[in-house]
Amino acid sequence: MSQRGLKLKITDLLQTSSLAEVHAELRQYDEQQLLNALFSGICRSDEQVKWHAVAAMGPVVARLADREMEAARVVMRRFMWSLNDESGGIGWGAPEAMAEVLVSHSGLAEEYGHVLVSFMREDGFFIEYEPLQAGLMWGLGRLAEARPELLLANGAVGYLLPYLDSESGTVRGLAARALGLLKADEAVVPLAKLAADQFLVRYWQDEAMVGKQIGELVGQALAVIS
Repeated sequence: MSQRGLKLKITDLLQTSSLAEVHAELRQYDEQQLLNALFSGICRSDEQVKWHAVAAMGPVVARLADREMEAARVVMRRFMWSLNDESGGIGWGAPEAMAEVLVSHSGLAEEYGHVLVSFMREDGFFIEYEPLQAGLMWGLGRLAEARPELLLANGAVGYLLPYLDSESGTVRGLAARALGLLKADEAVVPLAKLAADQFLVRYWQDEAMVGKQIGELVGQALAVIS
């Protein structure tokens, strides 16, 4: 099958199948063959295609890392380059996909966990564009679910706190969610200030898009922290 034919087939799979079916089907292919289709998928405006591609990227790159670590590092550098102003692109879906890879592979998590945090740091690889910051907040929350100790070791809480003051409601809400997942005591007071925030945040969770007001996310975060 040509690369174009495979890309069309994978895109259709991402759009029409359950995530379990996506994972099962992709295991039949060589990981390197799948990368271009998945990179295309994480940039798509179709929410199911995007999030299925993000979710698929984790185990695909993890399998690649188990077979050839340097090839997986090339993928990680490709994510990072896509978020660089010099790349000429925007990097849609890159922070989310990076997070899924770090969730899926402990070796890559140890090597690149600090990079995900550095996207919040002005002395690091700081992401200025708010829609990409929203993706980063989601990614940090995803990693906080699986490897909170990694984020804590890299000082993520201190860098997350300023995002509670973001002009973007989605960024504020997802930052609140991530801080709750990290059980950040330092966040209790600033989180409480957002308890009445009614902005509706839409984000991917448990294989579906969900919508919650920031106040609800704050309540959940404070309940976990306490």
